[in-house]
Amino acid sequence: MGAPTLDEIARAVDAAVPTVAQIMEPTPLQRDVRLSSLTGADIWLKREDLSPVRSYKLRGAYLLMSALTSDQRAAGVVAASAGNHAQGVAFACAALGIDGEIVVPTTTPRQKRDRIAALGGRHVRIVVAGETYDASSAVAALAAEREGRILVPAFNHPATIAGQGTVAAEVAAQLGAAPDVMVLPVGGGGLLAGCGTWLRVNSPDTRVVGVEPAGAACVMAALAAGEPVTLAKVDTFADGAAVGRTGDVTFPLVAAIGPDMLAVPEGQACSEMLDLYHTEGVIAEPAGALTTSVLRRGPHDTKLDITPGQTVVCVVSGGNNDISRYSEIIERSLVFEGRKHYLLVTFPQEPGALRRFLDEVLGPDDDVVLFEYTKKSNRETGPALVGIELGNPDDFPALLARLEATPIKAEVVDPASTLYRYLV
Repeated sequence: MGAPTLDEIARAVDAAVPTVAQIMEPTPLQRDVRLSSLTGADIWLKREDLSPVRSYKLRGAYLLMSALTSDQRAAGVVAASAGNHAQGVAFACAALGIDGEIVVPTTTPRQKRDRIAALGGRHVRIVVAGETYDASSAVAALAAEREGRILVPAFNHPATIAGQGTVAAEVAAQLGAAPDVMVLPVGGGGLLAGCGTWLRVNSPDTRVVGVEPAGAACVMAALAAGEPVTLAKVDTFADGAAVGRTGDVTFPLVAAIGPDMLAVPEGQACSEMLDLYHTEGVIAEPAGALTTSVLRRGPHDTKLDITPGQTVVCVVSGGNNDISRYSEIIERSLVFEGRKHYLLVTFPQEPGALRRFLDEVLGPDDDVVLFEYTKKSNRETGPALVGIELGNPDDFPALLARLEATPIKAEVVDPASTLYRYLV
């Protein structure tokens, strides 16, 4: 049997709608005033973060598992996930009475592990193995082969893709028509393949946009290469979309769809997470804020060009964020926006050196948020690590110019350096 065609997947999506309805109500579609005002377009949020597992992943997992034979159900299932797909599988295991083994990377937040256990109950066993989703996926594949379990892929299976595609069918039903633009978060490409296929067949004029985290842009890499490729390095911060290689089932569908693709810096997603929380009251994880982040209009933002007046739907998924991560989220946001910088400052070991720095270098709206210095005996100078938060990010060049005019020597800490990764 060859790879599924666009028409086959689109028909499978339509057939999946009543099956998915057995396990969950349609998630809300809400107009967003902030983003509509910012862009001049009619922006709607598809709130997949309000699904029973706080992401769209339940759709594909349940569709695949509900079609298993009695013998396959008795054998049990195994899945790999950074957390969101795992929760979908766990929920489906409990609903269908199927024994499941779920492999998660060591980087999966504790909050997600606890939710997997709570959703699956006695039906699910969690195995922590590998530092990335791809490493965990290899462990799950071995378990399927060794134990005879049925593998439930996070994205690389026609049923998973069709289940995720019900998001687009739901949106069209809720709006009364397909949107002009649909913006989708991308990890391995299952949601993009499913929704994009359904839209290409049923609404060819709809613009399909996929948004990946810049540190794990595996679909963009595959499209550029003409085939799936393995990323040399994956930033796992946006764990819900941190995939190093798209699948051989998803890729040809995505290539045929021809979506517009954007890669968003993780710091930009952090800034949008905070905006969603403060303005809309939406608690999104980093992957969940990818789609709306491209509607921001800051000087450092990766932007989606849209026409005022268009109807734009952004899928917000998921909402599995660990509250303990917010300090890092705020830090990454400030650094991305250019409001926070770290300097290695060499102070003369003499009275008044720090006062000079404060009076002659800092601006009136700037603040020192970190200062680490140990005075050494028998030395003329001493280095200090100084963190500065600016009132206006555009003022940093002027601050450096003022610093250059003093006898104080300083070095800006490069965000790509090991020291920076220690700080942030």
